[in-house]
Formats: sequence, structure tokens, C-alpha cells
Amino acid sequence: MEVRKVKTIIHGLNKAFESRIRLGIMSVLAVNDTIDFNALKEFLDVTDGNLASHLKALEKEDFLVVRKSFIGRKPNTQYSMTRKGKAAFEAHLNALEDLINRQK
Repeated sequence: MEVRKVKTIIHGLNKAFESRIRLGIMSVLAVNDTIDFNALKEFLDVTDGNLASHLKALEKEDFLVVRKSFIGRKPNTQYSMTRKGKAAFEAHLNALEDLINRQK
């Protein structure tokens, strides 16, 4: 395989999803319409600060929508994937699949 072809495939990967945590966030949101901060933190087994920084990065890319509310007196933050986020994540997964298939 030519090096040039590999570079072309790699350019299809989205840098926003290079982190395992961001990849995990997007994977969870791909199969759930919404998820709250605590459920996401527990599922990914990360700290509050670590999760918050990755969520903020994805929100900055306009890949997530954040909805804040209260349940009783407790704050609740819900996350969902935007159309832009879904398209970017699907393109990233397709690029990964192409990369894997070209190595067979």
C-alpha cells in the first residue's frame, strides 16, 4: 500500500474524537437520545473535571447540546448529540472502517 493512500484515509479521521473519553461520549450518545452528566461519568468511569473538559471541547465543536434544569432542588445537566455531531461521528467511524478494511 502506498503511504499517500494511508495519509488520505487518516485525514478522514476527526481530531475531536482522538481521545478515548470523547470517543466514549459520542458512542454513548449515538445510542441514547440524551444522557445526564452523572450517568455519563459513571458509565465512562472518569472524574467530574475530566468529563467536563471533554464535554466542553465537544460542545465547542457544536457536536453536543447541553440542557440544564433542576430535579427538585438538584441541578441536572443533560447532553444530546447535534446533527453536526452525528454526521461528524459517523464520518469518523466510516474512516476508521475504511482504514481497517484497506489493511486486510
